[in-house]
Order: sequence, then C-alpha cells, then structure tokens
Amino acid sequence: MGKMLVPGSNRRTFAVDAQAGVGTPGLPADGRQVANRARAECAEYRKSFGMPIEGKILADRLSLFLHTYTVYWSLRPFGCCVLLGSYADDGPQLYMIDPSGSSWGYHGCAVGKGKQIAKTELEKLPLGKITCAEAIKAIANIIYTVHDPTKDKIWELEMSWVSDASNRRFQPVPKELLQEAEEAAKKATAGDDKAKETAPPAATPMEE
Repeated sequence: MGKMLVPGSNRRTFAVDAQAGVGTPGLPADGRQVANRARAECAEYRKSFGMPIEGKILADRLSLFLHTYTVYWSLRPFGCCVLLGSYADDGPQLYMIDPSGSSWGYHGCAVGKGKQIAKTELEKLPLGKITCAEAIKAIANIIYTVHDPTKDKIWELEMSWVSDASNRRFQPVPKELLQEAEEAAKKATAGDDKAKETAPPAATPMEE
C-alpha cells in the first residue's frame, strides 16, 4: 500500500454471494478474476436450484477453475491463494484453495508471509468457545504480531466476516469493532516491544 493510496480502495476481500465471500492474498488482479468466477458460480447455482450454494460445492468448483490454469500450456497458474468463507445450509465453512487447485477445510488458516507464526498463534485460540467479536480482536493481534514495522511496507488491516452476528451475510467487519481491535493490537504489540527493550541481556556461561 502506497502513502498516496486512499484507504479501503484496494480491497482483498470480496462478497461473492449473500452468504459467501473470498479473501485473495497474492496478485490483486488475479484475486479479482477468481472473485468474479466465484460470483458467476454462485449466480448459476441459484438460477439452477433456487437456493444458495453450499461452501463445499463452491470450494470444489473454484478448485477445478484454478486447477484448469495449471493444465494447459497457453494458460498460466493464478498468482494467488483463496480463503473462502461461507455460512449456508451446511453451516459455517472455511476453505483454503492454493494456485494448484488443491483445497482443504479449516477451523483457522493463514497464508502468505509469516504464515507459520500466525498458524502457531491460531492453534492456541479456543476457536469453538469464543465469539466472532472476540476472534476478530485475537486475529488482529496476531496480524500485528507477525508484521515487522521496520521491514514491511505500509499496510492496511482489512477484515470481513460471515456469522450469526452479521445475520449470516458476508460483509466487512463493522468499523467500530475493527478500530477497537486494531487499537488493542497496536497497544499489545507496543507493550511487547517495550518489554523486549527493557529485558536484561541473557547470561552466557564463562569459558574456563
């Protein structure tokens, strides 16, 4: 994100149906193409069956779409992964689809730079016991923990959800909740950095 860019004008999360949406880390143009394909799949399913598409079916169809671009020499693979969130008749679903077309279902998932640290932190969360609002704050804290302000470029925190709190509609997290989560994450990160600076140096054994 550049300093002259208007906040919120380069989104990476897209609603593809009332109950489903995707996040597309990677090349922005490729992510928008995948989102458009997802919208087409959702619209076609509604037209054919008169009901919202289930998360598993949408994940399978997007997987086939991405895989097709790895088969033919005249096409190139997509330069993005897909995080698919859905809350249809099959309940809340989360899938990750990689550029090869492989897909997996998750309770919590992270991709991109720093994903291993983020996954480790996600595994510590009691995901089946906390509310979505609590999860938003925890995830914001993880994202700020992973980013290194001295090395990473200027970035913007973007979060969307689909849950009972949003009436099972995929939409951006309310600004008030997002700001609250972001401020708490910044304070926690600043506190950790200050603790590291004031911590005494580790003692080393003396050589004889």
